[in-house]
Amino acid sequence: MKKLIAILMIAFAGLATMQAQGGMDKFQVQVDGLGCPFCAYGLEKKFKEFKGIKDVAIDIETGDFTFSYPAEKALSLEAVEKQVEKAGYTPIAGGVTRSDGTIEALHGKKNQVATKSAKTVSGKTMVSGNCSMCQARIEKAAMDQVGVLDASWDKNTKILELQYDETMTSVEAVEEAIARVGHDTEHHKAHKEAYENLPGCCQYERIESKKPQR
Repeated sequence: MKKLIAILMIAFAGLATMQAQGGMDKFQVQVDGLGCPFCAYGLEKKFKEFKGIKDVAIDIETGDFTFSYPAEKALSLEAVEKQVEKAGYTPIAGGVTRSDGTIEALHGKKNQVATKSAKTVSGKTMVSGNCSMCQARIEKAAMDQVGVLDASWDKNTKILELQYDETMTSVEAVEEAIARVGHDTEHHKAHKEAYENLPGCCQYERIESKKPQR
């Protein structure tokens, strides 16, 4: 009987080890620049270099890229970010849910340089765009500006709402940054080249009254 119990314990331990080793980490990354099926194919092909990758799914419209990867290989978000860049695209945001339930984020939405204080003010401006990919690009361009605490763009109203430290930045500075990535704002128009580099789904109808951004 003792021998049987010992065998069962060893078997259960082995099964537990196999289950742990067989766990999968689930990644989700929002990628900028996926304008067509060929783009998606190129990204997927690049990630096939990660042996063991499974459940690859790419949504061209939103830029969402998801896949699963063996947990025991401990693939880092930094490695995923670099692989997206090697494929020729820009990782905007994302994260991973580890097999043990732990969640890690690729990019935080808060700018760590500025903190809420008495100098924090709110502002808003109009920004042209069409889709969720536009939203991610616009908000990232805003959040990359030192002093911006929060940025939220509504694709229906086209309004970008901001919270920022007025001693460090301004709505105009944020508009200029957004225009540089291809989106017309209330007071600044993106250069033609920046606009034409946007994925097809992001090429909004332009209003010709604004001056091009320098």
